[in-house]
Amino acid sequence: MDQTYLDWPFLEAHHKKLALDLDAWCRENLNDISHERGDADAMCQMLVTRLGAAGWLRYAVPKTYGGAHDKLDVRSLCLIRETLARFDGLADFAFAMQGLGSGTLSLFGSEDQKSVYLTAVGQGDKIAAFALSEPHAGSDVAAMSTSFREDGDDLILNGCKTWISNGGIADYYTVFAREEGTSGSKGISAIIVDATAPGLKIAEKIEVTAPHPLAKLEFTECRVPKSALIGERGRGFKYAMATLDIFRTTVGAASMGFAKRAMDEAMKRATSRQMFGAPMTALQIIQSKLGDMALNIDASALLIYRAAWVKDCVADRVTREAAMAKLFATEAAQKIIDDAIQIFGGQGVVFGETVEKLYREVRSLRIYEGASEVQKVIIAGQALLPYQQDK
Repeated sequence: MDQTYLDWPFLEAHHKKLALDLDAWCRENLNDISHERGDADAMCQMLVTRLGAAGWLRYAVPKTYGGAHDKLDVRSLCLIRETLARFDGLADFAFAMQGLGSGTLSLFGSEDQKSVYLTAVGQGDKIAAFALSEPHAGSDVAAMSTSFREDGDDLILNGCKTWISNGGIADYYTVFAREEGTSGSKGISAIIVDATAPGLKIAEKIEVTAPHPLAKLEFTECRVPKSALIGERGRGFKYAMATLDIFRTTVGAASMGFAKRAMDEAMKRATSRQMFGAPMTALQIIQSKLGDMALNIDASALLIYRAAWVKDCVADRVTREAAMAKLFATEAAQKIIDDAIQIFGGQGVVFGETVEKLYREVRSLRIYEGASEVQKVIIAGQALLPYQQDK
């Protein structure tokens, strides 16, 4: 598989070593993973433990709390997600959620909060979750209705969250809720809710196309101490967007990992399969598909590692760059995997076939952390800014 991108100027020598070391580790440690009809919750818990023991989860937390870098290094996060996704979708999920679920704490948490949670996350001893979406507030975060109020030294939460990754297996949730009596984005705060908090209930386990731990959470007079508030009250919307600003680019990286695996499978199929007395690769239509795959993977990589480099080295916010990377890479991966299935023909839709699994894995990436349609709106808004400022 082509690895020349590891020598691009966006990446440093330690990034290349990380990618190659993780690739070797995956070959040794993920080949025994078989969870198609198994318990996704148990498999995810096992993978968190395995990733933690091997030291890969150190990249999901800052160095002060056992991490690999002083701050979250987006290029490293992207390389890890890309590599894990090539080998196993649930392994990528397990790593990604440790980062996303603790990301708001890494950026805005107090020292006490970070000490309690981040060290354990980086070791795989605590499973993290990010609770933002609601039944009627997905892309429109400011429309959330989950609320909280003060009660002495405590905060009381009421409401519902859904599509929550790691729901039911997480040790704690980073929950976004609005203060009672407020509206819009300015009333939202971020709050740590331990899984054992009274009033928190796993209302429903959600089964999706590719098996992952997902659940609906209900908060009924759920009581947590005031010390569970992350950062400043009323800044939760900004905290959520800043967290997604980091991890949105990594979604593109994971989708590219799926796409690279699909292209590898398609290449092996096309070069070994005979059709009309010659290898499939003799057919121009197959050459066209393979050429498009290679082009779109390289274009995805350029956008992904551009966005990651800008975040790591140039700017605090990469709203435009991250949106472009996620949009292009996820849409391209969907097409690449679909074309790979076409090359496999009927075998490509057999349950459990690698390209069939990739088809199910990649579909949700065009939705979560900002659907493709939302990314287009974000990109347009960013492109319009200089024109609007001139008026």
